[in-house]
Amino acid sequence: MSAPVLSVRNIEKSFGGIQAVRGVSFDVHKGEILGLIGPNGSGKSTLFNCILGQLAPDAGEVHVTGRNVSKMRASDLNKLGVGRTFQQLSVFPKMTVLDNIILAGQEHHGTMLSRLFGPSDAGLTQQAEQLISFFRLTHLRDTLAGSLSYGQQKLVDAAMALMAGPSLVLLDEPAGGVNLTMLANLKERLVTYNAEHGTTFVVIEHNMEFVMSLCTRIIVLAEGHIIAEGKPEEIRANQTVIDAYLGG
Repeated sequence: MSAPVLSVRNIEKSFGGIQAVRGVSFDVHKGEILGLIGPNGSGKSTLFNCILGQLAPDAGEVHVTGRNVSKMRASDLNKLGVGRTFQQLSVFPKMTVLDNIILAGQEHHGTMLSRLFGPSDAGLTQQAEQLISFFRLTHLRDTLAGSLSYGQQKLVDAAMALMAGPSLVLLDEPAGGVNLTMLANLKERLVTYNAEHGTTFVVIEHNMEFVMSLCTRIIVLAEGHIIAEGKPEEIRANQTVIDAYLGG
C-alpha cells in the first residue's frame, strides 16, 4: 500500500502554559477530502500551521508521501506539491484575475534565469485560462481582483492554490464570508476538481453544512486533541461532538 499523502504523528504545540495541540495523529489518503473542524480554541489553526511549516511543533512529525517534512518551511513544502489557501485572502487587488493566477504558478515554473529572460507570463497563460474557465471566471479575466466580490476573490484564491498542480491542498476556512450561491459554486468546483484530478484536500472550516456536504471524512478537535473521526453522517450524530459545540 502506498504511503498516505499526509501523515501527522503526535503533534504537540504549547504557547506558554497553554497546550494548544496535544498529541494529534491522523493520515490522509490520496483523493480524500478531509474536514478538520472544532469549536473556537480547539487548536485547528495551530495544527494547520504546524503541518504547513509556519509553526515549529514542540513534538511530533509531519510526513508528505512518506517524506519527513517536519522542519521544512512553507515555501519548500509548496515545491513538494503542497498548496494552500489562507483565512485572509492572498490575492493581489491591483492585478487582474489572469495575472494573479499566472503569478501563483511562476515560482514553480522553470529556473530563475528562464523566468528572467523568458516570456513575461512564463508560458503559463493557457494553464491560467483553463483554471479561470474551470472556476467560471472567464467574464472576469481582465478585471482587477480588488474590485471583485469577496466570494469571487475566494474563487480566484482557490484557482491560485491549484495553479502549480499540487497533489495536496490545505484550505483554511474557504467558506468564510461567502454568500450561499457562491458557496455552492465553490463546493461544486472543489468536488469536481477532486474527482477529475485526484487531488487531496484538507479543509479547516467553521461552516458545518459546507463541511458536511463537501468532505468524505471529518476529524473533530476539542481542547487540542481529536474527539471524533468518521463520515459526515456519523459526526453529525455523535453526542460528544454535539456537546463540544454546544458546551454540554
